[in-house]
Amino acid sequence: MSSFRSFISNFHTNLSGKNVSKKIVVIESDDWGSIRMPNKNVFNELLKAGIPVDKSAYCKFDTLENEEDVTLLLEVLSSVKNREGENPILTANFVVANPDFQKIKASKFEYYYKESIYQTYKRLSGHEKVLDIIHQGLNEGLIKPQFHGREHVNIPLWLELLQNNQDFKLAFDHGVWGLSKDVFPYMQKSIQATYDSEDFEYCKNSIKEGLILFKDIFGFLSKSFIANNYIWPSEIEQTLFEGGVKHLQGMKYQLFPMNIDGKRDKRRTYFGQQNKSGMTYGVRNCSFEPIELGDDFSKTLFQISNAFLFKKPAIISTHRVNFSGGLCKNARDKNLKEFKNLLDEIIKRWPDVIFKSSDQIL
Repeated sequence: MSSFRSFISNFHTNLSGKNVSKKIVVIESDDWGSIRMPNKNVFNELLKAGIPVDKSAYCKFDTLENEEDVTLLLEVLSSVKNREGENPILTANFVVANPDFQKIKASKFEYYYKESIYQTYKRLSGHEKVLDIIHQGLNEGLIKPQFHGREHVNIPLWLELLQNNQDFKLAFDHGVWGLSKDVFPYMQKSIQATYDSEDFEYCKNSIKEGLILFKDIFGFLSKSFIANNYIWPSEIEQTLFEGGVKHLQGMKYQLFPMNIDGKRDKRRTYFGQQNKSGMTYGVRNCSFEPIELGDDFSKTLFQISNAFLFKKPAIISTHRVNFSGGLCKNARDKNLKEFKNLLDEIIKRWPDVIFKSSDQIL
């Protein structure tokens, strides 16, 4: 019965939209560059203080990628080739800044300050060469950074909480902001969703600054964008377009910012659909999320098969948390093994498969 329900769900996802004749696989991975949970000691201290961070898979397992994490992931990608001798390529969706906690505290939580991910990596042991390794993987065609927002925090909401919420102030003192709804069910807006805001000027300025910083860090303009938590107002799309973005990654629904009544509207999108600026929408129709959803690669293969059946590219969602070992190396190593098995099986079942990054399916 569950397989039938999965087929029906995939049927609705893949039925409409632009068809493609070739078997294309796109691997999209969000959250790169974001700190999330700094280390295991902080996790334990917050838990001891009564903040139920153990309820969140992301608080338990997601932390800034280190040199070993990126190196091991690139090794897996380089170990697999299709019949044309081409490797899989992972679209790594990066935020380009993190909060500067010291400066924010000095302002008595009234103003937001940031540091670039370049600064974040350089001040943390074992992370100093992450960007060098990423650039090496980029040159080898194994990884393609794209834009995931300036940072991964809803700044207006966070600053408001820091004025009067003791749990968030305690987390702040430990370098943490990402206490989302799975930690505190009372949270309506997402603390992680940068653009879950009807302050469109804030959103547009964040986009403009973020795209400039992305180019400074990686040396090229990002041609695609994926909003944190899939939440964004349509009003920012023109700003993205003017900054060089041509393609909007996403799920089958665009989620709009929560309105004043506490309601959130959504809009169905389809692969290849265009907005008024001519930007195209992508729709993730497969997932490899062993940490969050308990996915094994057999489910992913089933979803890929459905995508190809309906002549759609197989766009796989797999977040950074699956490949980050700073909080739990065993989980990372297990997931990398499963990821390798998935890639090997894709080649075996569909030897004519073509791997593309998100900006290549425009």
